[in-house]
Order: sequence, then structure tokens, then C-alpha cells
Amino acid sequence: MNDRERLAGYACRFQGDWKQIQHAWMHNIDTDETPSDPFITILDKEYPPQLKQLQYAPWVLFYEGDITLLQKRMITLVGTRKPSVQGAQAAIAITSRLSRQFVIVSGLAKGVDGICHRTALVHQKPTIGVIAHGLDTVYPMVNQDLYAAMKQQGLILSEFPRGTPVRKYSFPWRNRILAALSEAVIVVQASVHSGTMHTVREALQLGKEIWCVPHPFQQEEGFGCNALIDDGARILYDLDQLQEIEQTKPVENAKRFV
Repeated sequence: MNDRERLAGYACRFQGDWKQIQHAWMHNIDTDETPSDPFITILDKEYPPQLKQLQYAPWVLFYEGDITLLQKRMITLVGTRKPSVQGAQAAIAITSRLSRQFVIVSGLAKGVDGICHRTALVHQKPTIGVIAHGLDTVYPMVNQDLYAAMKQQGLILSEFPRGTPVRKYSFPWRNRILAALSEAVIVVQASVHSGTMHTVREALQLGKEIWCVPHPFQQEEGFGCNALIDDGARILYDLDQLQEIEQTKPVENAKRFV
């Protein structure tokens, strides 16, 4: 068993638990676990270098779909699971535009995530979903058809092996990968206490640029976006502004507010 296989074995044995994998790796603990899904490890040349900027870079990423998409330019779109009509329209419009040049990354949740993934596929563009459980689990079930489509026309990633159930605490942990993969993060619609804010915090720590769609007075679903704009995030009120993202070179696309 080589080093990359050993890492994948630890990931299977400890259901993706970062610290347990680290401990096993440092102490060269034996393992006979073998994953049933394709995987890349932090030791591989295919591993996205931007993930190594994370304090807790994932040791292993299991996947289904086209792993070469990780070599392309990516933009992360995130937002509420219960978008308003305006929020859904914004997600469709932004994805339709940016998917021409970028691979759209999101979390395969209900709401904004699913809308963005579906819109990319409608335009026959690839999209990446980062999930917080094993690849053998579809969550939420409403996205079952989306999972199937993305395995054929996109990529699904998880640091958790098959058999890892849906656990509430795994979602904010997963969000660091959403933040790290992409050149910028766009928040389509989010409340102040939305899980989306976990992704934003991770992106801020990495120096990513944050763009937010503004929302009307007293529209609670958009309070999080408005608060971020008030704190200095870039306001995205017109599709023409996306030219700035499209024309920015990868090395230059860093967040400009602290």
C-alpha cells in the first residue's frame, strides 16, 4: 500500500475525520481499508493547490464525474435554501452569464445551490458540487436527478467516504472547500444567520473577493447580503458588473475588503 492509498484508507476508517486521519498518518498506523470510489489526495499532482491554503486542507477527496474540472477557473455561488422569486431569478441570471467562462461551484443543497447547478446544466456547462456526506447518499432527495446529471456532466466531491451519513456539523466544515476552490464567492441571497455565512467567513480568511446581490428593505431572506455589503463586500446589482470578474486574471482575483 503506497502513501496515497494509506491516506484514503484512513479517510475510510475514520469517516473523513481530519484530526484522526492526521494522527494515523503521523504515527504510520496500519489500515486495510480501501475506498470504492475514485479519489485524489493531498499528495497528488491533481490536488487543487488552492486547497492547500486552508488550515485544514482535506487529506482526501472522493469524487464522481470529471476530475479535470478542478483544473479550470471556478466561481462559487451560494445562498439560502428558500430563495424568493427575485433570489431565484438572480441565481439563474448570474449562473447563465458566468458559466460561459467559469465552472460553477456550489453545495448541492436545495434552493440557490440547486438552481445554480441546474442552470449550468441547462446551458450544457459543467458544474461542481461539494457535499458533506458520502457519495452514496443523496441529500436532499429532491436533488436526486441533479446528482445523477452531475455525475455525467460535472463533478461531485466529498472528503467523506461512502457510508458517512448526513451530519449537521459536517456542512459548515464542508464550506471551507467551497470557499477555497474558487476565485471569488457570490452570495445570491442569504439571511443573517444563514449557513452561507460560514462560507463567507472561510473565503474572507483566504482573501477571496466577496460579491453580494442587494435585497429590498425588510426582505429578511436578503438581510445577510445587505449586511455583508454594509461591511464592504462588492455589491452586485447588474449583470454588466460581472465583466469585472470575467476580465480579472486568476492571480489578481483577491478580496479587497477586510
